[in-house]
Amino acid sequence: MLASGSYSKSLPGLELDGERVISSEHALKLDRVPASVIVLGGGVIGCEFASVWASFGAEVTIIEALPRLVAAEDEASSKALERAFRKRKIAFRTGTPFQSVKTTDSGVAVTVEGGDVIEAELLLVAVGRGPSTRGPGYEEQGIAMDRGFVLADERCRTNVEGVFAVGDIVPGLQLAHRGFQQGIFVAEEIAGLDPKPIDEAGIPRVTYSHPEIASVGLDEAKAREQYGDDITTITYDLGGNGKSQILQTAGFVKLVGLKDGPVLGVHMVGDRVGELIGEAQLIYSWEAHADDVAPLIHAHPTQNEALGEAHLALAGKALHAHS
Repeated sequence: MLASGSYSKSLPGLELDGERVISSEHALKLDRVPASVIVLGGGVIGCEFASVWASFGAEVTIIEALPRLVAAEDEASSKALERAFRKRKIAFRTGTPFQSVKTTDSGVAVTVEGGDVIEAELLLVAVGRGPSTRGPGYEEQGIAMDRGFVLADERCRTNVEGVFAVGDIVPGLQLAHRGFQQGIFVAEEIAGLDPKPIDEAGIPRVTYSHPEIASVGLDEAKAREQYGDDITTITYDLGGNGKSQILQTAGFVKLVGLKDGPVLGVHMVGDRVGELIGEAQLIYSWEAHADDVAPLIHAHPTQNEALGEAHLALAGKALHAHS
């Protein structure tokens, strides 16, 4: 079983020196809180580090080439995070490609497309992770590869008999819990237990920022691509949730579903919403309808109630509303 993990990527011509221009691995070993940081990349890793550094008092600027932060999430989640970051004085520039960086006496100077120069003590490069497949000899053994990734089917099998691949080296979500589950799947496959293939869309996703983002299933855009006008959505504001008021967190639970059909996606923003993703995964994976979830009793006051109330609203039985 091939499971050699991943490494922090950079951009062509952008060298990581481990001191002024750093990766997430370098960032975890810092013995101080930098006064100012430029974060190159507004995905999960970039937003998580930007959030924690801002909490410690650092001045943070995120540079992202795509039109919005955490672009892999539902657009509503991106907008909510951007609003929260503005309130926290975390600067970000979306739709802004990186051009170059040079070191200065006090840190780094980053030039972005258009010629603007941004200066800070450090530059964190958070442009994704690449598969760690150079060196072990995968290609020499005839393993099919694509841009460094090991190609595997839904049963984690490579093109070579008896060789499986799991985790970050296989195209898809690069999440620890995905790798764990794939490892379990392969063990059961070898044992002849005929496990059910993993539904990639059903893998829960959490961004550990402030506020958190958590999701499972299809976002609204992908759902509309597949099902067109048969899609319905509901957004339940955490302002109507007692525990969220106690925690003083804003956000929402957004449901994407088929009209008269199952829930296709659950998208949440707010502090601690990562703790709600377990029930959301069950709802998605069991193809539950809003009417199936609405009668379930959720303890009060908990944030878990927000999931229940969102499904009540989607079923046409809204209880507490906030606007």
